[in-house]
Amino acid sequence: MRKTGRKQFGKFKVIINVLVSFFGLFGKRGNAYFLRMARNINGKLGLLLRYVFLKNCCQSIGDNVSVQPNVFLFNLQNIQIGNNVSIHPMCYIEGAGGITIGNDVSIAHASSLISTNHTWDDERIPIKYNKETFSEIIINDDVWIGCGVRILSGVEIKKRSVVAAGAVVNKTFAENSLIGGVPAKLIKNINKN
Repeated sequence: MRKTGRKQFGKFKVIINVLVSFFGLFGKRGNAYFLRMARNINGKLGLLLRYVFLKNCCQSIGDNVSVQPNVFLFNLQNIQIGNNVSIHPMCYIEGAGGITIGNDVSIAHASSLISTNHTWDDERIPIKYNKETFSEIIINDDVWIGCGVRILSGVEIKKRSVVAAGAVVNKTFAENSLIGGVPAKLIKNINKN
């Protein structure tokens, strides 16, 4: 029988909590530094270290959170992650505007969550120097985000939804949605009771 991440996490939870407490002595800045150093470590050691450092940096993080190698996370103090979440390689997560990820969420490789945006109102200066806006991204429970997805500032992905690979999501859709495309559109409702 295959061991699940939940079972393995539960088996070692006491040890994980001891490591979280120990590394907590280094503060958020120290743990953010350690997280950058552990970004590319493969295998179970890398998963463990990234979890421990994230636990000490994020606003909140649940059990059994798997952050694979080469994931870039910024403004961790504004990020909340639930239980049983997997974030796969080469993802980019910018939490300046706030990001909440629910339980049982999978974010496939090379996806981006960007909770900031640029304005272009002041014509006297280049757009890249115009004021930024910040708006929370919310990913509810039981969501699968396909590879190469871009979720933009202010979007909520509702419960039990699937975002197809390559989609650019710039608005919110109903629960039980399969969405995809550029920009994302509703493809169909799934599991509607």
